[in-house]
Amino acid sequence: MKHRIYSMSFASVYPHYVTKAEKKGRTKAEVDEIIRWLTGYDQPTLEAQLENQADFETFLAQAPQLNPARTSIKGVICGVRVEEIEEPTMREIRYLDKLIDELAGGKAMEKILRK
Repeated sequence: MKHRIYSMSFASVYPHYVTKAEKKGRTKAEVDEIIRWLTGYDQPTLEAQLENQADFETFLAQAPQLNPARTSIKGVICGVRVEEIEEPTMREIRYLDKLIDELAGGKAMEKILRK
């Protein structure tokens, strides 16, 4: 069974990521940096995905290079441990959610990007 979030436009959720970050004194540039780190998109292709209203499934499937360090992302998001999510697309979405939560929570970019 497909989750509804897969068919949601990534572009429709993106402003919520930015708003969440900005409410906590972080920036759109930091949100973009996290997304680029996770997916391998460069800024122009990230912006093209937003403009094209790609759904989450497409956005992730077309990602140039999912960062191998993403598997070190641990913790709870939406009441579920991200490392225990078995469905691959949902796990990738929750990795991104977790990184945005870490940004909004004041974590240093170096730690968010697992450096």
